[in-house]
Amino acid sequence: MSSKKNQEKSIPKTRLGRFGQIARLAGGVAAGMIGEGAKQLGQGKRPKVSDLLLTPANARKVANQLATMRGAAMKVGQLLSMETSDFLPPELADILAQLRNRAFIMPRAQLIDSLVKAYGEDWQAKFQHFEFEPLAAASIGQVHRAVTLDGQDIVLKIQYPGVAKSIDSDVDNIATLFKVTRILPKHMDITDLLKDAKLQLHEEANYLQEADYLEAFRSALDGQKNYVIPKHYPELSTERILAMDFLNGEPIESLGELDPSLVDNLMTAMFELTFKELFELRLMQTDANFANYLFQHDTHKIALLDFGASRRFSKRFAIDYKRLLRAVAAGDSAAIVLAADNLGYKASEASTEYQEFLVAVFSIALEPFSKPGLYDFKTGQLSDRLSQLSQDGYSFKEFWQTPPTDILYLHRKLGGMYMLATRLGARVNTHALASPYLEKLAL
Repeated sequence: MSSKKNQEKSIPKTRLGRFGQIARLAGGVAAGMIGEGAKQLGQGKRPKVSDLLLTPANARKVANQLATMRGAAMKVGQLLSMETSDFLPPELADILAQLRNRAFIMPRAQLIDSLVKAYGEDWQAKFQHFEFEPLAAASIGQVHRAVTLDGQDIVLKIQYPGVAKSIDSDVDNIATLFKVTRILPKHMDITDLLKDAKLQLHEEANYLQEADYLEAFRSALDGQKNYVIPKHYPELSTERILAMDFLNGEPIESLGELDPSLVDNLMTAMFELTFKELFELRLMQTDANFANYLFQHDTHKIALLDFGASRRFSKRFAIDYKRLLRAVAAGDSAAIVLAADNLGYKASEASTEYQEFLVAVFSIALEPFSKPGLYDFKTGQLSDRLSQLSQDGYSFKEFWQTPPTDILYLHRKLGGMYMLATRLGARVNTHALASPYLEKLAL
């Protein structure tokens, strides 16, 4: 395990400084290509340019630099890892996957500078205690525990310096890097993904907006027995710092030793929340990172911790997704293609073979909601089956596209729920949970 000192890295704050990181990364990738090419030529091989680009060493350079920069640069890497990994070369997918749970922490000097800018030189006078060692670090900011003057145990989510101002340039620089180095396959058009990433990241970087989402979820889930949401402290919150209750609990992914019936109930509550978010609130916390959920043993409640990646869905999108679920449940291939069209896949413009491939993908991906009775996520092996099927996707490169943006974020959440249910060995009657919403199209 790395020491704290090794985990600390100063964050480049200026646009020029962050561009310099990207330029050095491009140079490093190029140097890696030259070195690997010389090595293979010395062995009597004639390597392809694509083979030199996608070496584990070059992919590692990309992942490490994105983690160092944090912010939009790291988030783009995470999105590519989570949403397109089945279509990436294994070397790149494996390394980018590290970004899901990886981030360096701010040096103390940068941390104190952020606190001074938010609260003034006497920032410590606002707290009985402030813990300099962060509880967690992610792509946008890190979390510190503190005690208010009246004794409330809270956490402060503190944004990395320069992140908000660098979003547009970071995303543009990353797009340029991918284009120049050809680190992604030619058929992958991530233009729409990057455009939406800018909008989403600007919202995530505004902690006052996240506070509004937090309050919306507190209001919507008030009185429900399965969930607890932290209280917001507006007097200690700014656009770059969010103050909330500290909530105790055990990391949700570590609960495999619990009584199986308790695990099943836990995951039932998680899927109930997902359907409520999509079809009732049309507001979803789309980041299914396991660290965003804690289980409280004394109350059997799930603590919901992070609302920065919340996304609103239109009424039309929710209805169109109902159509897709109903088509999959009915096993109606033509209706699946039509529903995919309505959601933005342009499926009907593709070949019959590609339509059949897309139907197969949706049929597996949404299988838990189409099969009556308890669904065993461990034996369902959804991830393995989708990964195996995705190999056929290379036969349809001319039709393949990054998913429509709303689908991308929704499936990010569903994929996280599947992964958690599989890890815990949960069995959930997801069909019964979905059925009341699918009985009629109206919301």
